[in-house]
Amino acid sequence: MFMDIKTSLFAIYLFLIVVVYLMNLLIGLLNIAIEEDNNRVSYLIQKAEILAEIELFYLLPHQRRWQTWFPEVIHFYADVDKTRIEIERLIEKGEWDTKEQELTKMRKNLLDKLKIEHDPIDNKVILEKFKIDNEKLKIDNEKLKNDNEVILEKLKSHDEKLNKLDKLDKLEELEKLLKEIRAK
Repeated sequence: MFMDIKTSLFAIYLFLIVVVYLMNLLIGLLNIAIEEDNNRVSYLIQKAEILAEIELFYLLPHQRRWQTWFPEVIHFYADVDKTRIEIERLIEKGEWDTKEQELTKMRKNLLDKLKIEHDPIDNKVILEKFKIDNEKLKIDNEKLKNDNEVILEKLKSHDEKLNKLDKLDKLEELEKLLKEIRAK
C-alpha cells in the first residue's frame, strides 16, 4: 500500500495513537456519564462491566475461553469476626434482606457458618419502617386537611359571590319588567 517504509510506519503509529486517544475519550465520557448517578456501588459495578467488555474485545477468541484467566468461581478469604460484625450491622440497618432470590441460599449458608440467628421477617425493622410510614401518612393527612380547609373557604366565598350574582340577575330582570310595565 505504501511505497516508503517511513510513511507506513507513520501511518501505523498515527493509527495507534488515534485508537488510544479515542478509547481514553470514550472512557472519560463514560466516567462523566456514570458519575451523574449518586449510587457509588452501581457506578463501580457498571464501570467494571464496561472495562471488562473493553478488555475482552481486545482478546482473541481462544484466549477468551481460557479457564485460568476467566474462572467460573472465585474464592477469597475473609476475617470471620469482621464479616460477622458487618452482617450484623447490615441486619440492624435492614439492608441484609434484599429482593434478590439468587443469593438467599448463600446467605443462609453464611449465617449458619457464622452462627448468626436471623429472622428475615424481623419485627424491629418492620416496626421502624411502619413508624416512619405512619409519620409520613400523618404529615400528608395534616397537609390534606389544611388544603381541604382552604378549598372549603374558597368555595364558600365563591358561593357567596354566586348568590350575589343571582340577586343581581334578579334585580336586572325586575328592572326589565319595570321598563316593560312603564312602556305599556
